[in-house]
Amino acid sequence: MDLIEAPWLVARRDDGGEDSVGLRALLLNAHRYTDLEVELPTQKPAILRQVLLPVVVDALGFPETPEEWAEHFHAPDGFTGQAAERLTEYLDEHRDRFGLFDPVDPFAQVGGLRTGKDETRNSALIVATAASGNNVPFWSARTDGQAPRLSPGRAAHWLLHTHCWDPGAIKTGAFGDPRARAGKVMGNPTGPLGALGLVLPMGRTLYESLWLNVPFGVTRLAGDLPQWRRRDREGPVEETRSTATPGWDSRPPRGPLDAWTWQARRIRLVPETAPQDADGDGEPEVNRVVVAAGDRLRLQPDHEFHTAWTVDSQTVHRKRLAKDPDALQIRPRRHRAGRAAWRGLDALLAVEGSTWQQDATEVGQGFHTAQILVKLAEAGAELPPDYPLRLELTGIAYNSKFSAIEDTFHDELPLPVAALRRDGLVRAALIGAVAQAERLADAVNRLVADLRRAAGARPVPGGEWQHPGESLLHALDPVVRLLLRLLRTSDEDFDRVDELLRAWEEKAGRETWKVAEHLLAQSPPGLFQGSVLVQGGKTRTYRLSTAERTFRDTLDDTLWRRANRRKGRGNALSSVVQGQPLGPPGQEFRAEQPDGSRQGSHQGSPGGKPDAGPGGRPGTEPHGKPDAGPGGRSATAPDGEGAA
Repeated sequence: MDLIEAPWLVARRDDGGEDSVGLRALLLNAHRYTDLEVELPTQKPAILRQVLLPVVVDALGFPETPEEWAEHFHAPDGFTGQAAERLTEYLDEHRDRFGLFDPVDPFAQVGGLRTGKDETRNSALIVATAASGNNVPFWSARTDGQAPRLSPGRAAHWLLHTHCWDPGAIKTGAFGDPRARAGKVMGNPTGPLGALGLVLPMGRTLYESLWLNVPFGVTRLAGDLPQWRRRDREGPVEETRSTATPGWDSRPPRGPLDAWTWQARRIRLVPETAPQDADGDGEPEVNRVVVAAGDRLRLQPDHEFHTAWTVDSQTVHRKRLAKDPDALQIRPRRHRAGRAAWRGLDALLAVEGSTWQQDATEVGQGFHTAQILVKLAEAGAELPPDYPLRLELTGIAYNSKFSAIEDTFHDELPLPVAALRRDGLVRAALIGAVAQAERLADAVNRLVADLRRAAGARPVPGGEWQHPGESLLHALDPVVRLLLRLLRTSDEDFDRVDELLRAWEEKAGRETWKVAEHLLAQSPPGLFQGSVLVQGGKTRTYRLSTAERTFRDTLDDTLWRRANRRKGRGNALSSVVQGQPLGPPGQEFRAEQPDGSRQGSHQGSPGGKPDAGPGGRPGTEPHGKPDAGPGGRSATAPDGEGAA
């Protein structure tokens, strides 16, 4: 099966239809397709990194400047002219390396790979969604003797997926592997993507998505080649870096192409001819495989563009060095399964890195966003302000021994291009809105804790899923995503950004009160009298009234624009006044008064006091009180209240 011509990739058209195409047809018509269709979201980054991106870069090279990158990105007809000719010549030159079932040199496999006992395994071994081994009777109606029969296209997808995401621990030792002991290789890590929290910028078409993931200004190092150009069958693997032999090595990558096409396992698909159909044609199928230990990646941040990073403090780094002498101070920031991606926007938008005060004299490092987003920030002038950029975030959670997949993570975020500007209004607005959502969840959790104390009980222990704050964050999820989409069109306009933030606070306040009212309505009558608790030698009385008062204060302090307007100190939303809701039909924000009525028609706050701007209070509070800066509150709120 020739992967260059045979239809093994499924591409989505503008009209929603699908085409099954080969590699050549997909690339040359990438501008006509919107995306890839895959069986599991984790397959898409595997196909992009193992095949599409390295073919494009190896054939055309990395763009040297943002302007050269923009010429490729904005080409209306995709790969045409000289670029199409170079791609075609490249695929023709390397056609013999893209045969999926080639008996001598199969694509991304080792020809003739076998174990010492000539054993093969069930094809479920490479299918992440299929139970295998001893787990089959518990998790599937299929027995281990009933192997999934994979078409060549599906087999190719799962082959690439295994190289990227395969669980670690003990692996089969292939015949001819000098490091195998008793037919096994111990201590294998997961596939390279399993250690990352993958971040892929995506565009309107597959062509744009490809270039959004190709960095510019990258120096191509000697030896930075895709795996299909490192297929020597003679010589030690430490010198040849070959992926065509049972031997393997542990090393850092030579560059992005080496990292993208990393062969974390030595694999051989075992094709069988399927029974002939009505037309008399029998297509090969795969239901047996050989999977053995492969190359071990020593991660280098300079060559990994698709993950955000956490920078450890010196103390944490010293502790990690005690366990692993090769541990780096900077490590990939993995996604947390079950947690919405927008809750990690502080790391995703850390284009120039974030810092935190480690102690009185030292400032520690926090996060660094994915290097591909740093490149897009540098090329920000080449992208239209309202470009519909979106981020696809993908990851896998393994068990404690990294020997089995427990969960997968996949989320998509619409991201305003302006949010990548270090000191921009949109970035400050988004980080401020996320911080407000987290604080509202904390306020709801504290309300529950105070109500339980008023009843003489202890707060709910442990486990985020036990707290109603998580329910609130779930309710706020579509609101935050709508805010992200609407901010695409703001283009750093102060009034527009501020208007959207005030509308966001109105909606967030209503959703928070829905949760709080439900909790208060369930309170038993005894909570009015409350209870007295002694903590740390101090006596404190908890009552329903004090719990509600604390919650109201926190709500007003967090959503201070909403509080100002509710108390008559803020401006009205002009677009609402004019009958123009913010957003398209069915997705609009609408500001309402606490009593449910629409916002009044006044255009200014009493006394002509200035309205607040994005990310913070106005420069001067009423009565001349100073501002606390973006996302904060003044040191002393007007009228002596905690929620101005």
